[in-house]
Amino acid sequence: MQKTTILWVDDEIDLLKSHVLFLNEKGFEVITAVSGNDALELIGKYNFDIVFLDENMPGMSGLEVLNVIKNTHPNIPVVMITKSEEETIMEDAIGNKIADYLIKPVNPNQILLSIKKNLDNKKLINEKTTISFQQELRNITLALSDVRDFDDWVELYKKIVYWDLELQKSKDTSLQDIIRLQKNEANAQFSKFIQKDYAKWLVTQTKDTPLMSHTIFKNKVSPLLDKDRPVFLLLIDNLRYDQWKVLQPIIDELYYTENEQVYCSILPTVTQYARNSFFAGLMPSEIRKYYSQFWSDNDDDEMGKNDHEADLLEIQLKRLSKNIKFSYYKVLNYSFGKKLSESLSNLMSNKLNVIVYNFVDMLSHARTEMDVIKELASDESAYRSLTLSWFQHSPLFEIIKFLSEKNITLLITTDHGSVHVDTPSKVIGTKEITTNLRYKVGKTLQYNPKDVYEVRNPSEIFLPKDSIASTYIFAKEDRFFAYPNNYNHYVNYYRNTFQHGGISMEEMLIPFVTLQPKMK
Repeated sequence: MQKTTILWVDDEIDLLKSHVLFLNEKGFEVITAVSGNDALELIGKYNFDIVFLDENMPGMSGLEVLNVIKNTHPNIPVVMITKSEEETIMEDAIGNKIADYLIKPVNPNQILLSIKKNLDNKKLINEKTTISFQQELRNITLALSDVRDFDDWVELYKKIVYWDLELQKSKDTSLQDIIRLQKNEANAQFSKFIQKDYAKWLVTQTKDTPLMSHTIFKNKVSPLLDKDRPVFLLLIDNLRYDQWKVLQPIIDELYYTENEQVYCSILPTVTQYARNSFFAGLMPSEIRKYYSQFWSDNDDDEMGKNDHEADLLEIQLKRLSKNIKFSYYKVLNYSFGKKLSESLSNLMSNKLNVIVYNFVDMLSHARTEMDVIKELASDESAYRSLTLSWFQHSPLFEIIKFLSEKNITLLITTDHGSVHVDTPSKVIGTKEITTNLRYKVGKTLQYNPKDVYEVRNPSEIFLPKDSIASTYIFAKEDRFFAYPNNYNHYVNYYRNTFQHGGISMEEMLIPFVTLQPKMK
């Protein structure tokens, strides 16, 4: 069994030899350092299980060393040891996430207790997580065999996301593999569910019909516009439910969650369809029929297709008899986001302010096209981590912090999610075929029917058609479409990327969250 390795940093380490010998006798390996610089050099070379750090040292102080450790090795528990009981020092240390805090002089048993409390507790937490998951796995399997309606799927997906995030903290890769396989199986059944019920939802409204892109605004935003409190609607493009759950703990420090809903994105799960539908309160074929001036027939013109969201929103507000003052902003880059965050006070008199934030969508596309992003977001866990890191340093976070100080209702939502694709599916078509990897529309498509949800009559699901022969196909589960020409290169380039447009829980089951400020 590998020994627990301890780094003890103290400029008077010679006076602590008896403590070091005590720990050696207990089976621990102790490496010592007499300065902050020496400690950081050792941490760069070796793997330590825990660090004991003197707060008062010449040169770099203990707090300065702590800051560096937490930036470079955030998972190493650090125990601060100091002669001082000053409250500000303790607050600074706690604010930097120390694992424990000891006052000199310390005795060997205090050190031993601190080690056990931190390392054994971590082990116990991992063991408890493992046992809980093994128990829950059976429940998930049973639930998967008994899913009946959309609400059942939402609850099942929430459980899968919860355990995906929990097991991310565990070093047990076998459990992570299990939840991944469980999600794949769930997506296979979810695809069958969508094929069976999706078209019916669009024609017949029943108690089992979920809120969807074209109905969510009327049902969830419109009622809030009759209340005294102003509303900010923040639509983060391509925000998956699991990404929301990663951001939520930070936002929870500023707001309390009044309501968290999962609604269903329409097909195709792409910006130029789902977001127009969100703001218009209409399905794509209805937008094209009644407001053709705001609809582009170029299916690959994603940005041009969304040039008229504010116009469509204004039309929907009038249709809902909401004669209010509103604003609409679309943030496509950092500089505009920063500019908007600095001018929010000018919007406070509006009843409704809409901000569309495109970063997560750009990140998703960049994940395919940029080698550096590929390295940073190599899997779903890394993708979530990258989203969180960006959010913490973004103008978007500044916007949310500003709004938390006002008496503002904040709504956070999205238009669709994305799925991590791995399985290629061959498709053949004319040069006019759409380029999206998760859905295709064309006249003479050839494909494997088992891999897709096929819609030969687009009007059945309220999608525009250019000719009688137009067919839509939507990739299911983790598939992506690949052309036979240069097939291997194409597959290697796009495999293990995040795409949207087709059918998966990650793309279609998306968050709509109502938040109220904690500060009144």
